[in-house]
Amino acid sequence: MDPTCFWLIRHAIVEENARAMLYGTLDVPICPSSLIRQAPHYRTLVERLPQPARWLVTPLSRTARTADAIFAAGYPACTPSVAPALMEQALGEWQGLAHAALPPRLTLPAHAFWPLGGHERPPGGESMEDVIARVGPCLEALAQEHAGENIVIVSHGGTIRAAVAHALRIAPDNALHLSIQNLSLTRLERHPDGWRVVCVNEFGAL
Repeated sequence: MDPTCFWLIRHAIVEENARAMLYGTLDVPICPSSLIRQAPHYRTLVERLPQPARWLVTPLSRTARTADAIFAAGYPACTPSVAPALMEQALGEWQGLAHAALPPRLTLPAHAFWPLGGHERPPGGESMEDVIARVGPCLEALAQEHAGENIVIVSHGGTIRAAVAHALRIAPDNALHLSIQNLSLTRLERHPDGWRVVCVNEFGAL
């Protein structure tokens, strides 16, 4: 049986004002200049992504706009399905905070490569552990429903880390060591006997 192949793309870089804060699931816009500056990366994705494929985005506009940019670069346009379960980590009451305002609010040590540790749950939000528990079952359901197909998902850095963590069965703090750049490609395969990680964070000339 052919595997179900997941092609995970992190959305384009967001506007500078948004990058100055913890934006989580806030619906912040992507940087307009990135559509021009990173045009070669969109074209590379067009060449790399499979056809045909099912496309999914999240309810946040930055993923839909990134998908539209890939279509504009030459991939056959379609209407992606919207998958709320593949949203970015919800930071609850900490969303919108400047980065410097976060440390006094932490109850656990910060992670070396993320503002908060994998088990830190913001008030009204999610820990990275929660994100893995949300994303994993969604991927399993998609693999079962669309067995043997290609699924392209334009999503978020936290979501993609969670997907890899689910595939490898690693802890949330381990997942936060993964670098997931904007417009990078991560590929996972769901085989009958388990998950295979094909690549993580491919970027540029693929």
